[in-house]
Amino acid sequence: MASLNVGNLGEYLREQRRSAQLSLRQLAEAAGVSNPYLSQIERGLRKPSAEVLQQVAKALRISAETLYVRAGILDEREREERQTRAVILADPSINERQKQVLLQIYDSFRKENGFGAEQDAAPGVVAEADNPEVPPKAET
Repeated sequence: MASLNVGNLGEYLREQRRSAQLSLRQLAEAAGVSNPYLSQIERGLRKPSAEVLQQVAKALRISAETLYVRAGILDEREREERQTRAVILADPSINERQKQVLLQIYDSFRKENGFGAEQDAAPGVVAEADNPEVPPKAET
């Protein structure tokens, strides 16, 4: 079987598994995949699905997005953009309206710089100003 170009995913998984002091069999069991299948992923012979990568990431206690980037499922810029959005949305020091305004500004800068704006938005994140059915939230 020829080796697939999966961005050194297999090598990275092997390093992470060894750092976690897990055998191939232990990781396969923890991730709910077969030992031979995981071995083929590590050797670059198989390209796993996003679901399998998520299971492996959970078992290794690492970011699934990192594995998605290494597997070529997610672009590095997309990952960074999603992380930025997540940080803004998780910030407890600003209210929901402020978060939405900040995301709108972020999107406008990205668009100005030639990157997609709303297409990569997290599902369910709609700016209040863009949705007339959502009344503005009262500040607390």
